[in-house]
This record gives sequence, C-alpha cells and structure tokens, in this order.
Amino acid sequence: MTGDRSLPPPFDHPHASAQARAIAERGTILRAQVGSGVHGTSIACQDDRDEMGICLEPPEFVTGVARVPAGPAATATVPFEQYHRHTAWDRPGGLANRSGAGDLDVVVYSTRKWARLALGGDPTVLLLLFVPDEEVVVRDGTGAELLAHADRFVTRVAADRFLGYLRAQRAAMTGRSGAHTDRPELVAEHGFDVEFAMHALRLGVQGVELLTTGRIPLPVPEPDRAYLRRLRRGRCRWPRWSRRSTTPRRGWWRCGTAPRCHPGPTARGSTAGCTARTSPTGRPSADARDEGPGRGMRSGPSGGRSVVRWCGGAGQPT
Repeated sequence: MTGDRSLPPPFDHPHASAQARAIAERGTILRAQVGSGVHGTSIACQDDRDEMGICLEPPEFVTGVARVPAGPAATATVPFEQYHRHTAWDRPGGLANRSGAGDLDVVVYSTRKWARLALGGDPTVLLLLFVPDEEVVVRDGTGAELLAHADRFVTRVAADRFLGYLRAQRAAMTGRSGAHTDRPELVAEHGFDVEFAMHALRLGVQGVELLTTGRIPLPVPEPDRAYLRRLRRGRCRWPRWSRRSTTPRRGWWRCGTAPRCHPGPTARGSTAGCTARTSPTGRPSADARDEGPGRGMRSGPSGGRSVVRWCGGAGQPT
C-alpha cells in the first residue's frame, strides 16, 4: 500500500527541519490515521486529522554519527528521532495555535523511538499496530511484516500506561491537581471538558480490550462508540457517565486482572512473549470466551490490579 509519502514543509521547530523531513519521507514504512477518525468518535466539521508513521533512518543516524538541525535555520543539532508537524502552525500565531477542523497533525517516528514507546505501553503509539486498511496512508513490505508481529509489542506494562493516560485525561477534564484544559468553552457549557471525558472512557474501553484479547479493535465497537459520541456532544451528565464507567455489569470494566502476556522487555531487550489467549484472528479463543471477562486470567506482576479500579475512584469531583 504505497500512498503519498509527502509531509508538510519544514518549520521553525526542533523536530521539523528539512533534513528530518527528508529522512522521514524516504524511510517511511508505515503511516496511518490515529486520531478520532480511526476511533469512530469524530464529529463532522470539528476535528483535525492525526497521523502517525514509522521510518527507517539511515545507519549514521542510528549510530549517532550524524544529527539533524534543530529547525530550518538552526545551527544547533539534535539526534533524529522524529519529524513532527502541525499545519495549524502555518497560521498567524504559529506554535501557539490549536489545531482545528481541516488541520493535519503528523508525527513520523524513527523505528528506534517508536519501538521504545510501544514497548513502554504508550496507548497512542500502540494504535498504529491495529489501524484498519482503509485508514492506512503508507505501508510497505517492512511495515506489513511489523504488523504481522504486533503481539510482540503487547505487554503487561501497557496496563499502567493506559491507567496513567486515563487518569491524566480525567484530571484535565475536571481541572483538578493543577491540570489545564485548552477548551474553556466546553467547561463553560457543560461544567467539564467533554472531550477529555470521552478520551478517558475510550482509554478504559481500549485498555480492557487490549489486556483481554491482545488487540485494540478500531473503530471502537458498538454500543460503546455511540455512548462515547453522545458523551463528547455533551449529552451525558457527569453522574450518568461516571456510574457507567465503573459498573462491571455494563461491560466496561469487567476485565479482572491482567492477562497472561509478557511482563515487558527484559534486560536484554527481548520482546518475545504471549498475549491473552486468542484465536488466529486476534479475537478471544473459545475457552477464554467460555470463561467470560476477567476469569481464568493470571495476576499481573503487581499482584493483579483490577481494571475495575482504573478510573482512580469514581464519583463527582470535589
């Protein structure tokens, strides 16, 4: 699948030099949409487009012999790790601009940095392994081989990372603990940032799915997707969605403990291991389905933290 590899032009940003752009374009092995569009939670005429890619950098940048300029006119240099560009920067205001409808936010990571983030359980980075074909912009033979081994990047480390991201979204939604929201108009209208709320619950849904099946289904399956869209539109009051997010019988948090997947990279950097019991299609195997969510799974390295507790405590903020 060889789509358009071109990226937005360079900009005065440490990871947006012309040389970094050239490396990213020439070496791209995989690039796809990873934002609200791929989750199925976008709202017409409101969302930008988020894309993520992976590139194979030249050997001299892997060894550190070569570096890239820290911007188009910079004399300082930085190691090549990514090309990062928002088209919103092209408008007056530059880097301070918030992306909006029609904007493109794209980052192409070096293979080394992407693998490091993926093995660390980064929720956004892991999405790239499960994006459906219709959302893929570029995928060559190397990218296809990487996707064929997606299970090697799914470890129990992801549990804590999903939990951390969920809590961060929840804190930003309520403004607690010094968290900042850049959408004050949503807080003024609904009493909390409904977009952060939607992302917090989405992370819970996808984290449970990843830890029970070893995959993240995209877009978010129904009926969860419809609920997330209603929440984002401000049609769900705080107590209503808070109760839903923490009620096991609703099917949102009935995961129990972390599955039988590899605990994470070893000291030697091994990524070998297994995910939850799945069939060749990536769905739960028959015995896993018979046992039901949260049953027949071994405890994680921390003694089996229940996913029911991921939200960090439910209820109205104080």
